Amino acid sequence: MYPFVRLGWQMLKTRSAPPLGVLDPHLSHHLCLPWDLDGFGELNNGRTLTLYDLGRFTLGARVGLLAALRRRRWGLAVAGASIRYRRRVTLFQRIEMRTRVAGWDERFFYIVQSMWVDDTCTSQALLRTAVVARGRAVPTQEVAAELGWTGPAPEMPDWIAAWIDAEAIRPWPPAAPD
Repeated sequence: MYPFVRLGWQMLKTRSAPPLGVLDPHLSHHLCLPWDLDGFGELNNGRTLTLYDLGRFTLGARVGLLAALRRRRWGLAVAGASIRYRRRVTLFQRIEMRTRVAGWDERFFYIVQSMWVDDTCTSQALLRTAVVARGRAVPTQEVAAELGWTGPAPEMPDWIAAWIDAEAIRPWPPAAPD
């Protein structure tokens, strides 16, 4: 089940945080709870992605995106993700999540998120996201302007640009197995 109570708690905490610019990093803090664990006693990989949702929602609140979504009747979609798991997160460990917008192209925003326990990065995710209206992606320049961004999109880091290029040649829909 989706952690609506946790989302509400995070949103409540975020209300008193100062606003952020579109490219500013957002830090949030979480606790690995018993229902977050898999059969090996560590943070479940699916729950990791769900916790990353919480970081994106709270970043969206701080940069003014959630207000723009309500005002413009827009929605959100995740169009792709790549995640790298490197260290275990176990019961009751405190997690610092770092979330930031890395850049955008004509259709998608690219968000980088990472989880840290003490000074160790446990996972990092790259997400391709879109703001949508009536079943179509809203042009990112329109969204960025709504958030107060002027000028061109920031230059994409090489590793993200390479991921975008790799995704462009990935077959879709995938071929059915023989």
